[in-house]
Amino acid sequence: MKFSHEPIETNVILLAVLTLITVSIGGLVQIVPLFTVESTIERVEGMRPYTPLELAGRNIYVREGCYTCHSQQIRTFRDEVERYGHYSLAAESMYDHPFQWGSKRTGPDLARVGGKYSNAWHVAHLTDPRSVVPESIMPPYAFLNTKPLRYEDMADHLKANRAVGVPYTDEQIQTAVQDVRLQAGVDPDADTAELLNRYPKAVVGDFDGNPEVISEMDALVAYLQMLGTLVDFSTVSPEDLRQ
Repeated sequence: MKFSHEPIETNVILLAVLTLITVSIGGLVQIVPLFTVESTIERVEGMRPYTPLELAGRNIYVREGCYTCHSQQIRTFRDEVERYGHYSLAAESMYDHPFQWGSKRTGPDLARVGGKYSNAWHVAHLTDPRSVVPESIMPPYAFLNTKPLRYEDMADHLKANRAVGVPYTDEQIQTAVQDVRLQAGVDPDADTAELLNRYPKAVVGDFDGNPEVISEMDALVAYLQMLGTLVDFSTVSPEDLRQ
C-alpha cells in the first residue's frame, strides 16, 4: 500500500510534532551512549593546566581576536600533518574555555607553533609582522611591548578556571603571582625548580627583552611558545588514543 505524505505536509502542527519526535530520537541515540563512558577525551601523558603567565597570554590571544585568523586544529589530512605536525588531539584542548580551534586560516595553524621560533622572532613578528614575513597581512601589536601585564589577580583567574573543571591545586592558586614573576624571568637568579615541578615543560625567560617590566608581550609569547609542546608524540600510538 502506498503511503501518502500529504496529510503530514499539509498539517503544520502535525509536521512540527513529528519533526520534534524524529530529532529527539536522533539526539538521544547520539547523547545517551556518552553517559556510559568515563570520558569522551582520550588520555595522553604530558597535558597540564596553563601556567599563570600562559593563561594570561591566552586571555590576550582571545581578547585580540587571534582565533579569527589562526586555527589551533590540525586535521588528519596528509598535507596538514606534513606542514604542521601531528594531528590535533581533543586532550590538547581539555583545559581551554573556550577551545581555540578556529573556523578559518588567514594565517597558519598555531597548534604546534611552540618552540618553532625564538622569543625574539615572536616579538619581532608581533611588533611588525612584515619585518619577518613580508607577505603578512596581520596587523601590528607593538603596543603589547609597552603595556604592563596586570597579574595581581591571577589567583582569581585560576580559581575561575578551577570552577569549570581545570584541576588547579590550592598550591598553584596560592603561588600564582609568584609563578608569573618566576616564569617571566624578573629575577634571573631565582630558583625555578618549584615552578617547573608545578608546570612541567614551562618555558622560562625574559620573553620581550625587557627584564624590568612584565608586559603583555611576555605573556602572549609565553603562551605561543607552549602550544603543541606538552605531548611527546613519539611515545603516543593510535592504540593509546583508543583506550
